[in-house]
Amino acid sequence: MQELYKEIHTYLNMEEEIPFEDFEHYYKKVIAMFNDQADQFQEEDVWRGLFIAENVMSNAEGRAKEGKGSTAKKYKKMGQRLQLWAQNFAGRLRQMGYTDEQMNERFENMFEEEV
Repeated sequence: MQELYKEIHTYLNMEEEIPFEDFEHYYKKVIAMFNDQADQFQEEDVWRGLFIAENVMSNAEGRAKEGKGSTAKKYKKMGQRLQLWAQNFAGRLRQMGYTDEQMNERFENMFEEEV
């Protein structure tokens, strides 16, 4: 999980957009990790999962609006699938006792984190 978290930070700090192939490759690694291990995530990994899901989801949604044809459809599906994961992770954090305000504050701090 730490490697995926470091990788999303790298992408977020880049000036240019990564090509579709790289985006899709990262997305597939994320989904595979979530599918295989999300049930066992400890609190810190739930936070990282939410951060990754939210950022990739919003990026995919933005690209879907700008894109055309099958690529736009692929981005849209990626965004939809990650939205479900983001909801899952946010729900788990609420069950741990976090409020939406606390989650938003932590989420914003994660953007500034050195990884």
